[in-house]
Amino acid sequence: MTKFWILSGNSSRALLFRADGVTKPLVEIGQWENPDARAHQLDLADDKPGRVYDSHGKGRHAVEMDMDPKTREQLRFASQLVDELEKGRVEHAFDKLVLVAAPGFLGQLRAQFHDPLRDTIALEIDKDYTSLDAASLHERIAQRL
Repeated sequence: MTKFWILSGNSSRALLFRADGVTKPLVEIGQWENPDARAHQLDLADDKPGRVYDSHGKGRHAVEMDMDPKTREQLRFASQLVDELEKGRVEHAFDKLVLVAAPGFLGQLRAQFHDPLRDTIALEIDKDYTSLDAASLHERIAQRL
């Protein structure tokens, strides 16, 4: 019997379920919240960007940030979730993985997967189903597996 883990998430919330087969009900085994994903960009920044002098002359300009604080926070959350999935893979807690995530967040998750974890993916759904209960989520997944 194939053991599944199902991650349903967006940039501010993620739920992890397990199922001991395609027809078996989902059981919630983890939940994470990322309130910073809903915060205003200015609330996440420490202060104004730093300023530097030009190499010639007396001009000064602001140093550009490599990434906006909101995106950085979303990537941190995605990394945290991928670490949990990788831990489960190493411990043989599941055979197959189903990813259900908001389209932008799904891309952020994918970018952090290593090949061994990527090889366990049975299905990806680019929808935000975090508001669904376990039974409704199971219906939508079972149709596609």
